[in-house]
Amino acid sequence: MVDLSSYFRLDGQVAAVTGGASGIGEATAQVLASAGAAVVIGDIDEEGARRTAKQIEADGGRAVAVRADTSKRADVDALVDRAVSEYGQLDVMCNVAGIGYAKPVTEITDDDFDRLVDINLRGVLLGCQAALRVMTPRKQGCIVNVSSTAIDCPYPNQAMYGMTKAGVAYLSQVLGIEAAASGIRVNAIAPGSTPTNFGRFRYEDGKIDTQQEAQVMDTMASLSPLGFLGEAIDQALLILYLASPAARWATGNIWRVNGGQARPW
Repeated sequence: MVDLSSYFRLDGQVAAVTGGASGIGEATAQVLASAGAAVVIGDIDEEGARRTAKQIEADGGRAVAVRADTSKRADVDALVDRAVSEYGQLDVMCNVAGIGYAKPVTEITDDDFDRLVDINLRGVLLGCQAALRVMTPRKQGCIVNVSSTAIDCPYPNQAMYGMTKAGVAYLSQVLGIEAAASGIRVNAIAPGSTPTNFGRFRYEDGKIDTQQEAQVMDTMASLSPLGFLGEAIDQALLILYLASPAARWATGNIWRVNGGQARPW
């Protein structure tokens, strides 16, 4: 019999998760902690990050929260340094933080471009660089970045978002090669439509219109051959696999849990 726990446990390991205040980041922090990892949770929403950490501790895990604006190198470096100072090392870096966007190409402004690139692409690059700084001397570690199924399925109004997520995917593939000599694995996940508060970008005041959002969710669900939407936990469990010993030969790839979604809008 195969001892599955030896493949999927993260006991004695330390993980950092950006975007950990909600959605896929929150679910990832909880799943990694449940697998035995100590988790450092970073988010620009410091109160939300603390809430996630408190829940992990209440469930018997170990976690601390750090305010981190992932578009700023100093913040990302501080997040990684907190993992080392608090727990002695960093084994897993999960670059989850990101924002949504929906405008036609003709309406993309310079400010929009800069903001999306800063958060969705620069933030991931900074996270990878910070992690590699402390992982490389130890000759081990794992980085998981979050891209999107948008890179495979062209959607109207999603050019800017998809551009940044395509960059994340390519960055991850290149780093999978570059970091391999140091024993570090790098992968990206490309989630399908996953309902979280990420959808707030669709509303100017940030307050979700529940009726309109329900219609959006129905449309998104229809894109999946399975006929239903996934949840943040579905992405978090994929990240657990990639972070675990079970994925020791997995690097430089883009992994998809998207209900079979493979067609345009």
